[in-house]
Amino acid sequence: MMRIPIIAFLICCTTGCGLHKRYTRSEEIRTEGLFGAEVAIEDTSTLATVRWSELFTDPFLSRLIEEGLENNTDLQVARLRTLETGAVLRSAKLSYLPSINFTPEGGVASFDRSQASKTYTVPLTASWEADIFGKITDNKRQAQSRFQQSEDYRQAVQTGLISAIATQYYTLLMLDEQWRISRQTAEKFKESVRVMRAMKSAGMTDEVGVAQFEAAYYEVASAEEEIKRSLSELENSLSSLLGRVSGPIDRGSLEGQEFPENLQIGVPVQLLAHRPDVRAAEQNLIQAYYAARIARAHLYPSLILSGLGGWTNSVGAAIIDPGKLLLSATGSLFQPIFNAGALRAELTIAQAEQQAAQLAFQQALLEAGAEVNNALTQYQSSQVKIGLRERQITALQSALDKTRLLMSHSSITYLDVLTAEQSLLQAQLSQAQDRFELIQGVILLYHALGGGVR
Repeated sequence: MMRIPIIAFLICCTTGCGLHKRYTRSEEIRTEGLFGAEVAIEDTSTLATVRWSELFTDPFLSRLIEEGLENNTDLQVARLRTLETGAVLRSAKLSYLPSINFTPEGGVASFDRSQASKTYTVPLTASWEADIFGKITDNKRQAQSRFQQSEDYRQAVQTGLISAIATQYYTLLMLDEQWRISRQTAEKFKESVRVMRAMKSAGMTDEVGVAQFEAAYYEVASAEEEIKRSLSELENSLSSLLGRVSGPIDRGSLEGQEFPENLQIGVPVQLLAHRPDVRAAEQNLIQAYYAARIARAHLYPSLILSGLGGWTNSVGAAIIDPGKLLLSATGSLFQPIFNAGALRAELTIAQAEQQAAQLAFQQALLEAGAEVNNALTQYQSSQVKIGLRERQITALQSALDKTRLLMSHSSITYLDVLTAEQSLLQAQLSQAQDRFELIQGVILLYHALGGGVR
């Protein structure tokens, strides 16, 4: 009759008391308006679901990304971390099974030089902890969360790697374009120096004019060398990302790079599914949730069942030969008493860490939303700047042509031509920067939405 209340008690503990309750996301976690109130959301389509090979169509870049995914050391370490947590998870799942040990023993004893007696025991022992209060289950779920977090970390490293490779590649293309513009301008300034010297010989200008154009030529030539140095450093940095020795990087040109005109950002709640760092933050919260539950379970008694079976010839003080079958079974209940205060303190710590993990999760969402807003703003702003810059360059080129013409037929001086040349050069260099910022906006938005893992 005593079995009925015991069974009822166990049912209450495992179901009615909620000791096996799974983690559920708190309603306090909000996603509304994460992208900013000014961002209009039209549908749930998102750039994050686009494969990186469909977004980055430059064949040189595609090969570099594939090489990086294969050889990057940080990504390889992240993969090993996933294997490690996978092994921990498998170990946690085996905790449901009994622990079985084979411990044979033998001995020889003699009293007062009497004939020696030989004893032996060949037992097979087993022990098993009943998961009455969900401690083993919560340990397994915590291990599952750690495994998922390691997978999220691997995906975050992969996303960051793809974005870094793409950013450095397009930076190389921007510097190539700026070097080309500087080279052309340097040649023009060199020709202007020759013309100014001829004009000085004809008495049409003075030494000051020649010196001014020479100074402008040397400045552009110096900037050209600085760009070459930046190109070399960036190639070395990209080679390191790819897991190869430093060397030149095969690449295309900034002109002709194409991307979707309308970039879909989806809805904020999709960050929970696509952003690996946000998912990792939630996994950290899940682990803290189960850690608090485990700390609470330590306050309750533990029921351990053990058994022994084997063969022995030692029965107390008697020795029998041949040996006989040995069977035994025991059950023990362990209830903490004197260390209950310490266990309650550990529970308080675990609950505080759970609350901190929830705040960190919410903060990760806020930061992810801000990154989406910043990337989208950069992309849209760059689109406007490119159109304005084209008009500026057209106007400056026209002004330069007219200034040169006026210099030959009016009182316009060489300084006006020099100023017009330098203004056009700066605008052309800025145009290359604007194109790069547009591409960078695409990369940042793709990363901020959680793309790059497919």
